[in-house]
Amino acid sequence: MNTSRPSWCWPVLAVLAFLLAAMPAHAQSEEDPSPHSEAELIAEHASIQPGEPFTAALRMTMESGWHSYWKNPGDAGQATSIDWSLPEGFETEGIQWPYPHRIPFGSLTSYGYSDEVVLPVRVTPPETLKSKTITLDGTANWLVCADICLPAKSEISLSLPVRAGTPAPNEASRKLIAEAKSKMPVKKPDWQTRASRSAGSYALKVTPPDGASVVMDSAHFFPGEKAVLDHAAPQPVSQDGDAHVMALQQSEYAQEPADSLSGVLVVPTEDDATQAVTISAPVDTVQAVGTAAGSGTSDASMTLLAALLFAFVGGLILNLMPCVFPILSVKVLGFAQQSDERDASIRRHGLTFGAGVVVSFWALAGLLLVFRAGGTQIGWGFQLQSPFFVALMAMLFFGIGLNLLGVFEVGGQLMSWGGRAERSASGGLGGSFWSGVLATVVATPCTAPLMGAALGFALTLPVMSALAVFTALGLGMAAPYVLLSMAPRFVKRLPEPGTWMETLRQVLAFPMFATTIWLVWVLGQQTGISGMTFLLAGLLLLGAAAWVAGRWDARRLSGAGRWAVRGMATLVLAGAVAMALIGADYERSATSGSATQTASSSESAWQQFSPEKVKQLRSNGRPVFVDFTAAWCLTCQVNKRTTLSTQTVQQAFAENEVALLKADWTNRDAEITRALKQHGRSGVPLYVLYDGTGSEPTLLPEILTKDIVLDALGDLPDSEGTPSPERAATKNQKLF
Repeated sequence: MNTSRPSWCWPVLAVLAFLLAAMPAHAQSEEDPSPHSEAELIAEHASIQPGEPFTAALRMTMESGWHSYWKNPGDAGQATSIDWSLPEGFETEGIQWPYPHRIPFGSLTSYGYSDEVVLPVRVTPPETLKSKTITLDGTANWLVCADICLPAKSEISLSLPVRAGTPAPNEASRKLIAEAKSKMPVKKPDWQTRASRSAGSYALKVTPPDGASVVMDSAHFFPGEKAVLDHAAPQPVSQDGDAHVMALQQSEYAQEPADSLSGVLVVPTEDDATQAVTISAPVDTVQAVGTAAGSGTSDASMTLLAALLFAFVGGLILNLMPCVFPILSVKVLGFAQQSDERDASIRRHGLTFGAGVVVSFWALAGLLLVFRAGGTQIGWGFQLQSPFFVALMAMLFFGIGLNLLGVFEVGGQLMSWGGRAERSASGGLGGSFWSGVLATVVATPCTAPLMGAALGFALTLPVMSALAVFTALGLGMAAPYVLLSMAPRFVKRLPEPGTWMETLRQVLAFPMFATTIWLVWVLGQQTGISGMTFLLAGLLLLGAAAWVAGRWDARRLSGAGRWAVRGMATLVLAGAVAMALIGADYERSATSGSATQTASSSESAWQQFSPEKVKQLRSNGRPVFVDFTAAWCLTCQVNKRTTLSTQTVQQAFAENEVALLKADWTNRDAEITRALKQHGRSGVPLYVLYDGTGSEPTLLPEILTKDIVLDALGDLPDSEGTPSPERAATKNQKLF
């Protein structure tokens, strides 16, 4: 009979254990408050002196097969604690923790003690003691576990006489405490340690002193804090000259990368002893992954200067992305309209457009950093994860398209959103500024090559340094238009305004409608067909409002006629907005699941992403490809249709037995955001290939080609860690 528990049991049991530990005292067993274990308070001396510190200790004994926990209990458990009730003037320091051992439990690993443990505590009496005998009282609380976990507590008490002169040792207790102290980790300045971080992992570089007879291959690092490292992950050690490098996997529950690795390094020696070294190694080098097209990845230390350069170049490339084209095409119309203006006016418009781009990047980056500081898991492009924002953007682009077609004319205020730089009292600068804002808002779903690593790195920096990276990104995006405006002679070479300009204006309405179609589709992915239908009804009403405003231009009417037309257009417009917002909220009121997940289920080759699924597949030695994507990410959709969904690539995946996981970020998902952050990214697309050997994953470029994917698959090792002939053949043949 198979008695193994299914994998889902282990997290459930861990949660139950934690809840049991958190139960109030009256919920514990009245017959045996410390089941399967006992606790007592001991001291190293038989008496004490006023003002002289001494060591007491909590001694815990547990039945065979039962254990208690270290200060960091690992994946499950609860650390032992003592609630003291001391005589006046007495002070205690915290528990001194001997190094623990690992306790595997299914897919989880905890840190703790079995059989017996002695936890010393330093106690300091006051300078004056009037009593001849003092009593130390307290309540010890711990969790004792085997296949189940039970909360335990014990009232502890120890009376000691107060005597002058050197106190006599309590031999039995002194021996127990001395043995516990021998297992205390100590700082060893002659041990050199450094730490660095790469995507989703840390490297702890340890250089023992010359002549140390240690077996580093069997060393283990116990982190002092819970949500830093994956406690169950192996810690392979490699040689680097005199140094030893431990590969440590970052915890999937880590909210942000650690600034330092603090804990205990337990190292066996050649004479069957053990050394425990206190480690506190700042993570002085944050690693980022470059994504040079045509190559896999290159782990290299990213400096702030490199991040600024990558961000600037990424901003330049953003202008070529499909997300940005509709707005920038209207900016071209703006240049045409300015061709007969003075040079100074053209320069002002260019600089104002650039200011709109940069200020918008500041605003979005500021919101991102504020939300991150508050613990909210969001990433770049977060605004398009809101169905309300998507619905309003669809309305805006549809309205701009109708205006460009000439359905209605409303002057500079609304036109400023579309980027028309008409002459007005303000010189039309508002139009240039808001076209920069709108270009930025629609650009964020796209991640240009070189941008992803820079943005991921920026979010690990202090606020001012992070804003510098986002500023470089905005300057890169605005640079072509600012530079063009600085050379007005090129603008003036355009033909004089005339019929051709009206034709161009109407032609540019169609990219706006194309963007509207895309946004409607995105909302359909977020809310389902019903939500999309409400938005389409809203767009219909918006078209009716525009027609009313254009058919009966209120400026040509007077008195009651003007107010009637304006009132009718306003009412219809309000109805349009209401219908769109109802559609955006439809998922919350009428559906129970994500439409994107339903759609994805039809793609039988792809499974839904979860960190647990990745871990399970990797533990079985299977290669894994993860597609971090979103419906609103046009680059993601282009990559899907031109590369990932092609028969060539799908056949290569199948031949290499690669498990395909889709991490759909269309709606906000904290788990996917954390996974992106572990890979040094803050947005999509991101493509991650695990080779099945437990080594570091490969991050593919943001813009995919068949060759890039096939080359990465051709480099996959076989079960023995070397590229297999079949996979090498896949790489060379291309299978076109």
